[in-house]
Amino acid sequence: MSWQLIVQLFLIAIFIGAIPLSYAAAKGNVFKLQQLVWVVLFFTFDLILFGAFTRLTDSGLGCPDWPGCYGHSNPLLAMDHILQEQSQMPFGPVTVSKAWIEMLHRYFASGVGFLITVVTVLAWLKRKAFGMKVFQISLALFFLVCLQGAFGAWTVTMRLQPIIVTMHLLLALSLVMGLTALTEAADQRTNYIKPYNFYQWIPIVVICIVMVQIFLGAWVSTNYAVLACSGFPSCNEAWLPRMDFLQGFTFWRELGKTATGDYVSLEALIAIHWTHRLGALIITCVVLGYLGFIHRIKRGGNAAWQNKATYWSQYVVCVIGVQLLSGISNVVFHWPLLAALIHTGGSAAILIGLIKLSSLAKAPSHS
Repeated sequence: MSWQLIVQLFLIAIFIGAIPLSYAAAKGNVFKLQQLVWVVLFFTFDLILFGAFTRLTDSGLGCPDWPGCYGHSNPLLAMDHILQEQSQMPFGPVTVSKAWIEMLHRYFASGVGFLITVVTVLAWLKRKAFGMKVFQISLALFFLVCLQGAFGAWTVTMRLQPIIVTMHLLLALSLVMGLTALTEAADQRTNYIKPYNFYQWIPIVVICIVMVQIFLGAWVSTNYAVLACSGFPSCNEAWLPRMDFLQGFTFWRELGKTATGDYVSLEALIAIHWTHRLGALIITCVVLGYLGFIHRIKRGGNAAWQNKATYWSQYVVCVIGVQLLSGISNVVFHWPLLAALIHTGGSAAILIGLIKLSSLAKAPSHS
């Protein structure tokens, strides 16, 4: 890896990151930390969608090395290598379009890293105004985005190993949660009072359960098990089809292979898919029950608490509805790209709503 490559990629990261920064500056929000974090959150959400697009178009190995493309900072300079690979395998992992998709994903990811670095520096400079908590969250996000970059590299160097790709997505969603929490921490206008019996551990438990379901969904996608079950609500015309859970949930293995090197069986893929379906039913009941609990106790909070609870509860209900429809569409319409992208984006959207609702549990209580 040459220093010229590092410098070129660093300049690209600054250029990409400068786009949302310029937007924030045009709106007069570049030095208003909360508004800037919202811009970064929106950019990160878009990056997750583009990452899903990269995976769904089989472009993850469009440039089979890292961080450049055949040692270059962009596919134009690596075109000879790309065309040679494409001539040997026209529909293989390396084509001109897939190389561009993969490198654009890396560019956007580096742009997010630059933006989070800017947020961290700004949080440090304004720590007296916002407090150390805001800086600590920003610093945690900085280390998290560095870890995310490492998993991005391992995704390529370990040839799309399912557990690595799954963790890469979960870390991206963790960034979304962290940025959402940062918008709350940087909000100095909070004036709501919660009901006395809204315990702080409840939203934490709900978020953890949702993250398990998101992990199962990512495991379905990274193992290409979406079409293992045909039909809905039954799976291959059976409510309880033959499944191999041991093989399906062996995490450390190559893509499409078992731990012993054999090909993954259809029964293993069915087990992965069926478990995610069951999880969708459970998680819907859990989240709706949680929202019902909030609705039941919200009269105990002040008007600001009630308004926020109502808004974000309705938001979460709508997103869950979209998630269920897009998930069913993936099966019924044989995994269309648009439905798959909506399903991935819906995971991030649900977490945003749940983090916003979790802040209600940390508001001052009635005495």
